[in-house]
Amino acid sequence: MDTLTSIKVFRQVVESGSFVAASERLDISTAMVSKHVMHVEERLGLRLLNRNSRTLSLTEPGKVYFERCKTILEDLEETELELGSLNSAPRGTLRISFPSWAPGQRLADSLAEFRRRYPEVIVDVSFDDRIVDLVEEGYDLAVRVTTSDSLSPGLIARPVRPVSFFLAASADYIKRNGAPKSPEELARHEFVAVGNASSLQLIGSNGKVEIPVRVVLRYRSALGVAHAVASGIGLAPLPAILLEEPLFKTRLTPVLTEYPLSQSMLYLVYVSRKYLPLKIRTFRDFLVERISQTPEPRPLAVAALP
Repeated sequence: MDTLTSIKVFRQVVESGSFVAASERLDISTAMVSKHVMHVEERLGLRLLNRNSRTLSLTEPGKVYFERCKTILEDLEETELELGSLNSAPRGTLRISFPSWAPGQRLADSLAEFRRRYPEVIVDVSFDDRIVDLVEEGYDLAVRVTTSDSLSPGLIARPVRPVSFFLAASADYIKRNGAPKSPEELARHEFVAVGNASSLQLIGSNGKVEIPVRVVLRYRSALGVAHAVASGIGLAPLPAILLEEPLFKTRLTPVLTEYPLSQSMLYLVYVSRKYLPLKIRTFRDFLVERISQTPEPRPLAVAALP
């Protein structure tokens, strides 16, 4: 008998809980299932299963053998999927979650290039500041900008690049209130916050320092915060890439740049390395390539402006 087939039958017996259930799932007779299991046991010279008319359980050697076989079979299936994808093109709908501030021209240009390369993939993009549940909500991939200790356990998170944030203000706000020259001056300024934030973490010569701020407006969207700052309501920390967007480039200015904000990391998050569909692997690799070719913007500080 074919040993690989017998191993697959043995695994199905264990996972199904009985010879009868395994025979139904594999569409072979119960007698053939029994022969395959006996073939594995005779080949090893070990009893792998304790069985009677009512119950079935693994012996100690059976437990070890089952776990090893399960890993080997999964690796084999994954390899076959990868090799099969070499001669095929990615296709299907790809659902992705981006931060709310991401829908700028750079992302649109990147998605256009991806579509030119892989026309059989339909990209379905959502923009959220909340952490979406990839499994429950049916997302294939999420782009998250956060710190490593904020990542959900059980997910694969590939770090791509650091993301800088700048404390920003509008020209109108600076004209009315002046630009802060030190962290201590922030106490007299008004702030727009994302969610429930009530302080800033700045990095000075002596390390990190947390500064309480006077919040006058709260948004649940980082993009909404950018619009509020552009309207002159107050200061707020914003990602550097957002300050380079045409909509904000002439309206927002970074201030107090000698005290940078704590840096975050951009991660690509997905459910598992195993059996990763080609459409996800393709977009993951494309986005890493695209981002690595694009230098992070460094907006002009207010002191350098006319």
